[in-house]
Amino acid sequence: MNNKVVIIGAGEVGYNLAKALSKEDYDLTVIEIDPDKCQRIANSIDANVIQGDGASQRILQKIDMSDIDYLLALSRIDEVNLVASKSAYEMGTKKIICRLRNTEYSHRNAIIRPEQFGIDHVVYPEKAAKEEIENLIRQPSVLDLKKYKNGTINMVGIFIEASSPLIGRNIINIEKSNPYIPHKTVIIIRQGESFIPNRKAIILKDDIVYFVGKENNIPDIQRMAGKRAFKIKNIMILGAGKMGRLLAKSLQNDYNVRIIENSHKKAKKVKNLLTETLILEADGLDIEFLTSENISETDCFIAATENEQTNILASLLVKHYGVRQVIVHVSTTNYIKAVRRIGVDAVISKNISAVNE
Repeated sequence: MNNKVVIIGAGEVGYNLAKALSKEDYDLTVIEIDPDKCQRIANSIDANVIQGDGASQRILQKIDMSDIDYLLALSRIDEVNLVASKSAYEMGTKKIICRLRNTEYSHRNAIIRPEQFGIDHVVYPEKAAKEEIENLIRQPSVLDLKKYKNGTINMVGIFIEASSPLIGRNIINIEKSNPYIPHKTVIIIRQGESFIPNRKAIILKDDIVYFVGKENNIPDIQRMAGKRAFKIKNIMILGAGKMGRLLAKSLQNDYNVRIIENSHKKAKKVKNLLTETLILEADGLDIEFLTSENISETDCFIAATENEQTNILASLLVKHYGVRQVIVHVSTTNYIKAVRRIGVDAVISKNISAVNE
């Protein structure tokens, strides 16, 4: 019997999650107030679509909530998600997952806590993206890294460059040639299309290959694929918004971290919050400024402003100046494939990070 899932909110997170779950035979119902977003779901996903306010008891009563295995409250408004979660809990939903933007709810001294609304798990999109970016920094030269079983099992995505010794070889041959590097090749992305390879599949130049292995074997898997791990020391973050602040706070005690922010108000505010981070009030697209800050000696550049066009342009600019690891954040998931092709090292979207979690 298929699990019954209700998704509230069909924005980027809700839509992408519904799309992923629909491929795995879940019995899906999507509640969305915007008629255009309802139409988008109806046109592309096998799901029951209800147009209405997900926080409305009248709307939720259209479904037998006691028969629902998972409620996913994923709208952009925290209050809607909290009220919907509480209503679903009272109506007997078995498991409740809630997206929240305001991290105040997770603070130790928070007056209102998610558990009071019957929520089993909270997803903070910016926090999820921050963790993905941090994983990439701590394991440089991979373009994607996912952790499972409390971090003991890792899945890494590696871009196969022209110098890789894996080019032209099939998976059986690679495994036999590396008996002391236990791993599995699980996905190959070729020219934007992904597939699960059989053991005779041959690795080609410009493939993105995903390997699974134990955490301590990941550096060996990188070397096997022709990627040399390097040490990150100097990090530059573009943008002192929520993402930039979360990253700097987490990284400032282990690395030399600088934030570029062109808003005087934001820069001033962040200076008081991040005592171990150097705040530079400037335009991150100003080539003279970047040169004066020795951009070519920066090990890692993270473009994390709220403007994805700025992020993409800045990333291409610093890559040209020789920054070894360039990570770009985009909100619009449609950009991900295109941005990967133009040469940055990793593309992160808080919306996809939330879906992954």
